[in-house]
Amino acid sequence: MTDTDLDEIPVARPVIGAREKQLVLDVLDSRALSLGPLLGRFERALAARIGVEHVSAVSSGTAGLHLALRAAGIAAGDEVVTTPLSFVASANSILYEGATPVFCDIDPRTLNIDPAAAAAAVGERTAGLLPVHIFGYPAAMAELERTAAARGLWIVEDACEALGAVHGDGPAVGARGNPAVFGFYPNKQLTTGEGGAVVSPDAAAKQRIDSERNQGRAPDMDWLDHDRLGFNYRLSDIACALGVAQLERLDAMLADRARIAALYDAGLGDVDGLELPCPDADGDRRSWFVYVVQVPPGVDRDATIRALREHGIQAKPYLPAIHLMSFYRERFGHRAGEFPVCEDISARSLALPFYPELSEGEVERVVEAVRGVVGGAA
Repeated sequence: MTDTDLDEIPVARPVIGAREKQLVLDVLDSRALSLGPLLGRFERALAARIGVEHVSAVSSGTAGLHLALRAAGIAAGDEVVTTPLSFVASANSILYEGATPVFCDIDPRTLNIDPAAAAAAVGERTAGLLPVHIFGYPAAMAELERTAAARGLWIVEDACEALGAVHGDGPAVGARGNPAVFGFYPNKQLTTGEGGAVVSPDAAAKQRIDSERNQGRAPDMDWLDHDRLGFNYRLSDIACALGVAQLERLDAMLADRARIAALYDAGLGDVDGLELPCPDADGDRRSWFVYVVQVPPGVDRDATIRALREHGIQAKPYLPAIHLMSFYRERFGHRAGEFPVCEDISARSLALPFYPELSEGEVERVVEAVRGVVGGAA
């Protein structure tokens, strides 16, 4: 049997079982497909899991970032310091309100925003910080919070990739008292198909977000009247049913992800020049979202991805540098060389197949292919 005879191993695949199907069917039978009882049930369960009081489910992590930034007080003309190594939504959400993302370089170990670089990027027009807990590893929030307190800035945390992660100084990611946003796309630790959630620091912020996700309608107002600008950022009860079921099995799925990451670590740790995800340190605990490696310097990352596909293994560039995307180059004049750590990491990074139901044999197949492709190219 050749590699081409084997089933292709995808980059990601959600875990969907009988419980998810039953809860979705229950919603369909109830005919309460949106703004029904599953919305509140999912929000309460998620809040309990994170260790917070106020959670608002929304249609996507991007929608959550937009609403969280509005609630934090973003205004047209503001600048927001953020990372260039992220999914583009983190920067785009700043632009939605007429503000400008100001990028700074990343920490080469964690790949999160570098706190010292963030502090240096703060200027007269800076209103806030938008750190991203990239690939599920906690950002250095204590240092960023000191900068924010000293300069009078707000913080919104992009935790879309980090449900289940924990900071070394105690709280779970999303439970530090800052507005924080989670995402539930099918490749995430928990999925609702499409969806997200905003953690609000207080009841007033939650009330605002709940209103703005529903076209600006206040809780006690008739649907024909609205007292603020709002959006259609609701999450359906069908999606919330998936979320309730996924939360019930979240600990098991996180454990499976950690187990698969450990298998990759053991299988790839001695490949010369291949850089693996950083281990937990200083009490920080990663929530495994993706397994991203950097090929050795001088090895063609894109050729590596093509070679892995010939072995029936999907791999993906992860992630492009936002400031070098054509839109950001043309809009803001960004150029190569501005953020060298980010640009180096971005050019060499690829995501390997990673999901809870990945078998040990499939991991071994991926490891063997990576060792052959990267080892032979290095």
